[in-house]
Amino acid sequence: MSDVQQRIDDLVKSSRVMLFMKGTAQFPMCGFSGRAIQILKASGAPEIKTFNVLEDEGVRQGIKEYANWPTIPQLYIDGEFVGGSDIMMEMYESGELQQLLAKA
Repeated sequence: MSDVQQRIDDLVKSSRVMLFMKGTAQFPMCGFSGRAIQILKASGAPEIKTFNVLEDEGVRQGIKEYANWPTIPQLYIDGEFVGGSDIMMEMYESGELQQLLAKA
């Protein structure tokens, strides 16, 4: 595992709810990242830890390889990859995301 991949792995496992996004929860820098934050808040997510991929090119590229998922944002819950904003919206609408978050 490369240094970047190890760093990403540590970040993913550092918090129950981890969102790799463009910008911050307070100031999203793309519509998809903003929607992801809104979905998590609406789902009653406890503490949401975020990582701004625009501040670290290594993580920005490495996270795509880490989950074999080409886009950002990327949500991880309990160290497991959940998906991007479209998948998060589908899970929210079905109630699956709220159930997953409530397991904590």
